[in-house]
Amino acid sequence: MTEKKRYSDEELLEFKEIILRKLDKAKRDYDIFKNSITQSDGNDTQDTSPTFKVLEEGAATLSKEEAGKLAQRQLKFIQHLQAALVRIENKTYGICRETGKLISKERLRAVPHATLSITAKEKQVKK
Repeated sequence: MTEKKRYSDEELLEFKEIILRKLDKAKRDYDIFKNSITQSDGNDTQDTSPTFKVLEEGAATLSKEEAGKLAQRQLKFIQHLQAALVRIENKTYGICRETGKLISKERLRAVPHATLSITAKEKQVKK
């Protein structure tokens, strides 16, 4: 029996639906992180004593830095999902970029933007 070279159109459609759902959620999460950086939530330091004001401003800055890092990470995830959609359109989705073989459906369902099979990923980690 010959080994499959690519996923069928029906299988690609299944993966596309998974990716679109994840992409929608990722964009909503990104907006939440972005808004927490750019907007004040009303918990201002105007009504506190000077000692607590310094502490609260420091905590707010730290919180914005963390939100910024999370937003950057989320944006990268969105870009990976969008690239996976392009691979679906090109019918190259699910092909390991190291081995050229199909990535297992189980892996793609768990990590739909994966470009490496588990075997190739393990080899990469060992290096």
